Amino acid sequence: MSHAAKAFEPLNIAVLTVSDTRDESSDTSGALLVERAQKAGHKVIERRIEKDDVYQIRYQVSKWIASSDAQVVLITGGTGFTGRDSTPEAVKVLLEKQVDGFGELFRQLSYEDIGTSTVQSRALAGITNGTLVVCMPGSTGACRTAWDGILETQLDARAKPCNFVMHLKDTKTELCETRA
Repeated sequence: MSHAAKAFEPLNIAVLTVSDTRDESSDTSGALLVERAQKAGHKVIERRIEKDDVYQIRYQVSKWIASSDAQVVLITGGTGFTGRDSTPEAVKVLLEKQVDGFGELFRQLSYEDIGTSTVQSRALAGITNGTLVVCMPGSTGACRTAWDGILETQLDARAKPCNFVMHLKDTKTELCETRA
């Protein structure tokens, strides 16, 4: 990995698990995201579990977007096709800019593990009010794929030529480098 900034810049991350059945003791996906974020040097400012309800999800994510604290919101769960899966519908309307490449790259990486079933993933990301919002499937493996394959690097201000950090509120990272 090449680096644009001289020092690591820790980010404030909120983690939301969307599930009708999980609690903190059975939420392995949320736990993995918390563990990975902290191991990378970021600060997890809050972790919550919400039922798969479009308005409850939207309410919680809106609070984090509006706060001055959260720079990144990681959401796991509710991205499938069942009648209760409503995370993308809850979140898309809140985004100023969607990061189309996130879902595309996630599905490409996921293909190695689950084959063509990856086409059923509605993983997405976007930026709004200086906050990155990322929606991932609820499986622990999917969260591992997203963190290890995309987020760990993109949440590091030193990553070249571009990273998400430069677009977040209260960061010191410069804009993307241009290629000569």
